[in-house]
Amino acid sequence: MGTRAEVKVMVPRRSLNLLAVRAFEAEMMSLKFVYAAIASNPYIVGSFACIGGGLFGLDISSMSGVLNNDAYKTTFGNPGSNAQGAIVAAMPAGSFAGALLVSYLADRFGRKNTIILSGWIWVIGSILQCASVNRGMLCVGRVISGISVGLASTTVPLYQYEITAPAIRGRFVSMQQWSITWGILIQYFIQFGCSYINGVASFRIPWGLQMIPAIVLSFGMLFFPESPRWLIDHDREEEALTVLADVHGHGDPNHELVQLEFAEIRQQVHFERTEGAKSYMDLLRPGISRRVLLGSSIQMWSQMSGMNIMMYYIVYVFQGAGLTGRRANLIADSVQYVLNMAFTIPAIIYIDKWGRRPLLLVGTFLMGFWLMLVGGLQGGFGHWGTVDNARVWVIDGHDSITKGDIVCS
Repeated sequence: MGTRAEVKVMVPRRSLNLLAVRAFEAEMMSLKFVYAAIASNPYIVGSFACIGGGLFGLDISSMSGVLNNDAYKTTFGNPGSNAQGAIVAAMPAGSFAGALLVSYLADRFGRKNTIILSGWIWVIGSILQCASVNRGMLCVGRVISGISVGLASTTVPLYQYEITAPAIRGRFVSMQQWSITWGILIQYFIQFGCSYINGVASFRIPWGLQMIPAIVLSFGMLFFPESPRWLIDHDREEEALTVLADVHGHGDPNHELVQLEFAEIRQQVHFERTEGAKSYMDLLRPGISRRVLLGSSIQMWSQMSGMNIMMYYIVYVFQGAGLTGRRANLIADSVQYVLNMAFTIPAIIYIDKWGRRPLLLVGTFLMGFWLMLVGGLQGGFGHWGTVDNARVWVIDGHDSITKGDIVCS
């Protein structure tokens, strides 16, 4: 019998520690390189956070595509008009709460971390929706997802505004609206594809897949810089200057635009600390209340214009007009969402050139005209008949081409 000789190599503990330190430093250098590469590209920095807007769109069409789904109706006890209205309204209710939380969270923990948080909240809400077995569980999941939407839809435009260059700022903030339309479109066609599946998988699969963008958003934002304005507001001026240099000056802190933005942000922060609103009651002060009223009115009336009926209940609108076949209805509905996405592009391209107010006035006038026309026709000839798809699609297109982008910007 032979014997096996065992040789033990003793490595000093100090050498092991040195190797670990060097490996850690190399890892940090690679992460720093990735961070610098991302921060130096304004189009990546300005557009990636728009995934947060896409979550809003995913939620809108996640319901519109299942309203005439037999498996959905059976699972949730054939919800009537009141019950279905409550299920749909659960998400806006959560959005209301989430929007109120933004003021505290975004100022306390930062824009970047608030966006990351919104992504994980969305994942939780999506899990509950996907696993829901009754209306209560579904509503809770939609409320939680709504909180995420409220956080993301408010924080993402703020983050984009504070981190992008003035020359392209309006364009990138408008992309928030475009991402919403993409979310609506993608989710709707997933719903359409799953309509060929029998059973509960036809609506659970789309609800489960909507977690993926939120996970990408939350992990991806770890590699993005924090808002320089938030950093200056928290007395982290060196970090803010570094972010501005990476984003606007290709790493050069002495770049003219970097210095200009840095000085302007410092002045704004100083003004808000000394003269800015300290509480919600300060928003009612003379000189400020008018601005608050104008901004709130645009946001409010954009939601009360009637477009949400077309977005959430387009299935019922076409059914009421006589288009009752399930897949024929879904195909007709999809045209609205395609045009909704396509007509947002001109506003993104020309918003910085034409201005916000002209686009808002023209789009609102055209959308109002078509809404009154459709309402008058339905009121005068309100019976089952042939659907007038064109008018519904044109209404949605005029809304997308202007008003949605103006509200976001």
